[in-house]
Amino acid sequence: MRMSLRAAAIAGAALIAFASAAEARTLRLNHNNPEDHPLHKSMEFMAERVSELTGGDIKIRVYANAQLGNQRESMELMQNGTLDMARSNASELEAFEESYAALNLPFIFANDDHYYKVLSGDIGDDILAASHDKGFVGIAFYVEGARSFYANKEIRTPDDLKGMKMRVQPSPSAIRMVELLGASPTPIAWGELYSALQQGVVDGAENNPLALTTARHGEVSKIYSNNEHTMIPSVVMVSTQTWDGLTEQQQTALRQAARESMDFHRDNWNREVAEGIELAKSELGVTFIEVDKAPFVEKVLPMHEEAAAKSERVADLIKRIKAAAE
Repeated sequence: MRMSLRAAAIAGAALIAFASAAEARTLRLNHNNPEDHPLHKSMEFMAERVSELTGGDIKIRVYANAQLGNQRESMELMQNGTLDMARSNASELEAFEESYAALNLPFIFANDDHYYKVLSGDIGDDILAASHDKGFVGIAFYVEGARSFYANKEIRTPDDLKGMKMRVQPSPSAIRMVELLGASPTPIAWGELYSALQQGVVDGAENNPLALTTARHGEVSKIYSNNEHTMIPSVVMVSTQTWDGLTEQQQTALRQAARESMDFHRDNWNREVAEGIELAKSELGVTFIEVDKAPFVEKVLPMHEEAAAKSERVADLIKRIKAAAE
């Protein structure tokens, strides 16, 4: 019933869009962040650029705050062609396309430059294109910095995680990482996480620092332990049915707009994160601590070999990603 209501809402939105601009095609893009989040601003930038590049023939309407469904629902709606576009992240996408698992491995990226080199180059393009036969095509990666743990206690070593219930995304890689570090992984939907932290359903979570401010998690979790275990990008996708229905020229314009929005996003991300950290400290009273990464690396490094052993495809991507650092 819930999915039917979501589908009806999207269909209604589509009818309004087409009625208001009969000549143009308006694509609906759904995501779960607020409108003041850097990700939303970057998707709006992409929408403006594709409209400019196509002379208004292709428009994108961006729906924030999961108006058309949560990330899982968006994926299913997009795969069946009911929803044109969605934004998720590599962690959740590995359940739909194994290639994304290579990006989710802890400590696989040497630094920010290596991370962006992979996402914006041939390796990134290869991963984005891999899911065409699974109902969606990736068109852009948006960096989201590094993810670390936050809770109401300091997490300086893996021993500090023992006995803790840590919220993770519904991703095999995220679950395995937290298990190896000694905590209990607890998948919870993003929209439910604030109350789960507040009520003690989980003891902590892991994300980039902006989660403290844009999602207000700093109100209920006061210590951010900066171990930077993963760098997991967001991914903007198009339904395969929608993509195949575009002309070659429209596809080219959409790819160009998406690629330009990647650079736009990266330029703004570090600035907004720096501002978010200061806001979390001054207004929410969050304490940030630096952590020795070595004990964490030692615990989770077996994941690289495990992932490679499960899939030749993922093994090749891991090899290429590590080579790119050189």
